[in-house]
Amino acid sequence: MTKQEKAAAIEDLTAALKGLKNLYLTDISGLNASQTTALRRACFKENIKLQVVKNTLLAKAMEASEYEFGDLLGILKGNTSLMFSEVGNAPAKVIKNFRKKSEKPLLKGAFIEQAVYIGDDQLDQLVAIKSKEELIGDLIGLLQSPAKNVVSALQSGGGKLSGILTTLSER
Repeated sequence: MTKQEKAAAIEDLTAALKGLKNLYLTDISGLNASQTTALRRACFKENIKLQVVKNTLLAKAMEASEYEFGDLLGILKGNTSLMFSEVGNAPAKVIKNFRKKSEKPLLKGAFIEQAVYIGDDQLDQLVAIKSKEELIGDLIGLLQSPAKNVVSALQSGGGKLSGILTTLSER
């Protein structure tokens, strides 16, 4: 790889990291061609971009980025592939589902909405993260619950009151 190619690759990675929301660093070494294809398809279905990178180029792009990646620079050893996603827990779910058939990919680390997660033991915690849409839905449900109870009480109370008035008027 020439210096110009390396500079272009670093520039591309820096541009990809600029609009970053969620980034997973994984190790997919040891997967055969059919498994890698299956993983890429699973990522494509969930709108996740999977890219294999050189660690040195990624480290330089991370240093040039506007974000603070913290300890993620220290885990750039061995084979590294990146998973870019709009939804914070989507790559973790893909990894967990894919591991039902294979022991790879291994999670090296993740950068989710400015938070850094290091290690494969964080996978279950990352799967449990709710997306923005899920949190908004939960919040709306919580806000609607008391209003529904009040409306229900008013409707049932009105029925009782009219029943009492009807009974009294008949006497």
